[in-house]
Amino acid sequence: MTDLLKNPIFRDETKARAWLEARVWPQGPVCAHCGNCDPTKITKLEGEAHRPGLYQCNETICREQFTVTVGTVFERSKLPLTKWLAALFLMTASKKGVSAHQVHRMLGISYKSTWFMMHRLREAMRAGGLEPLGGAGQVVEADETYYGKPEGQPAHVRVKHSRPVVALVERGGRVRTFHVPVATAANVAAIVRENVARESRLHTDESALYTKVGRDFAAHETVKHTDYEYARGDVTTNTVESYFSVFKRGMRGTYQHCAEKHLHRYLAEFDFRYNNRIALGVDDGERAEQLAKGIVGKRLTYRRTNGARSQA
Repeated sequence: MTDLLKNPIFRDETKARAWLEARVWPQGPVCAHCGNCDPTKITKLEGEAHRPGLYQCNETICREQFTVTVGTVFERSKLPLTKWLAALFLMTASKKGVSAHQVHRMLGISYKSTWFMMHRLREAMRAGGLEPLGGAGQVVEADETYYGKPEGQPAHVRVKHSRPVVALVERGGRVRTFHVPVATAANVAAIVRENVARESRLHTDESALYTKVGRDFAAHETVKHTDYEYARGDVTTNTVESYFSVFKRGMRGTYQHCAEKHLHRYLAEFDFRYNNRIALGVDDGERAEQLAKGIVGKRLTYRRTNGARSQA
């Protein structure tokens, strides 16, 4: 990470824009308004442009101007691209996350701007339209945990009534997490059926949440934690519990406080880093490039965050 931060893209706006364009437009500029990618119908407005990196689409039905940030989570931001890329690299290189206060101090921008910038980057980390996890001969571990307490809940209420998070981990592969209002058999079953291939072996603990849905898969094997059984042959939920361990240490040690309405974005952040980890052959630089590609087609306005800020 130290070597990465010596990159001139964190000091030179022109180099920062060129780096971003190369990741977002690997085949050349694409009009954010009509999707035109014909290089003969796109003109770069150099010299005469009132803002850097401006292009003109010459399609008859369009004729709009655009930059690499239009139609992305960076759109309409007044922060320099050098600051955006520095924050992007910091968030992708920190296994348990980096707090908005820390980034605010390191980059010299206001805490409010930093907080919103980091939520925009979490939005870019969010994945959609994914194929089911697992497959023939593969193991998917499923488990649920509870993090924090819903706002307004008395301090003496037991932890089991706090915010439920369901996780599905493809052993040796990807993770997918979901924050649900209540962890019921119906809610959990719907998530498992929609996100796990039927040919998979499903591994869970003895929770009754998975008893019925487990019958839909090639095999449903369990370990009995109440009898201190954590592994039986290759049957275990240690992988998903390891993911929860990193998530909770990051949330408690780094972010500390998180409004429940933002929890899904923090989950997207931890999922992204797990799915682009060293064990899968993705280093810090490649992880940052994956996030840069993910900024397209996603917007997050300050109004959509309801104006509330966590203290992370």
